[in-house]
Amino acid sequence: MKQLYDKMKKLVGKYSKPERLGRDKEGKTITDIQERWNKRVEHFGELLNRPAVLDPQDIEGAHTELITVTLPTDEEITMVIR
Repeated sequence: MKQLYDKMKKLVGKYSKPERLGRDKEGKTITDIQERWNKRVEHFGELLNRPAVLDPQDIEGAHTELITVTLPTDEEITMVIR
């Protein structure tokens, strides 16, 4: 069985996924690697340097209920063990 797969690999040859081409803001296709990196730098620069959407003063604190912390009784312990 291994021989069959080895022969198939040899016939098919090396396979690699085709490169995905990006587009700039004007819609032109970017083919150069350096242009792609520049596009990514620009994109993430714009993404990370946006002004904050919410004003921190408008955010209300979440209501949390207090949890009662008591030691389990002997009956509860025996119920769990069974």
